[in-house]
Amino acid sequence: MENKQGQKAGFPLSHVFGLILSLALTFAALGLVMLADLSRSITMTLIMILALLQAAMQLVMFMHMTESENGKVQVANILYSFFIALCIVVGTLWILAAHFNH
Repeated sequence: MENKQGQKAGFPLSHVFGLILSLALTFAALGLVMLADLSRSITMTLIMILALLQAAMQLVMFMHMTESENGKVQVANILYSFFIALCIVVGTLWILAAHFNH
């Protein structure tokens, strides 16, 4: 039995691998907070990196971002959305910081 992409249907090995990787990233963040004796800024930076890795992994493994005919377009749209969101957040913080410093 084959699906639309010509792959054999059967045990979803990539989903199991994605679940295990997702759990590993989650427990890595938990272990970082519970066991590591790092400064607050370093801990937050490492947690942010782990969160971004997990979000990217879930987009690829579970949402199948790159498997369709226009996978590159989907990835570009996601990156553009993140850029716009980052501009909004950073711009808002910049304006608020300037407002409160006067």
